[in-house]
Amino acid sequence: EVQLVESGGGLVQPGGSLRLSCAASGFTLSNYAMSWVRQAPGKGLEWVSAINTGGGSTYYADSVKGRFIISRDNAKNTLYLQLNSLKTEDMAMYYCAKEIGFYGLGSDYWGQGTQVTVSS
Repeated sequence: EVQLVESGGGLVQPGGSLRLSCAASGFTLSNYAMSWVRQAPGKGLEWVSAINTGGGSTYYADSVKGRFIISRDNAKNTLYLQLNSLKTEDMAMYYCAKEIGFYGLGSDYWGQGTQVTVSS
């Protein structure tokens, strides 16, 4: 059974940082691209970032480019998202997602999410 479990969210002041983790199980992480999406209160899902199977290629939404860093440790079956220079508009529930295969094919599994709150 595919399972994705996010952690690392919390309350942070504007300008602060957080590191989100996504523990993957039930599949071979190294065979799949992975992504992060988020949903702010009252808004739809927003794609944030993605990473290819080996971690050598990364992709970012313009809204987070230069501030967020996606990475993965296939040996530890874990995906990460480093959130830097956080803004109030980054406040959302963050979900990791398993891609169907290579990047760009779409996602088929999502985790339960971890909440990021940005407030002074």
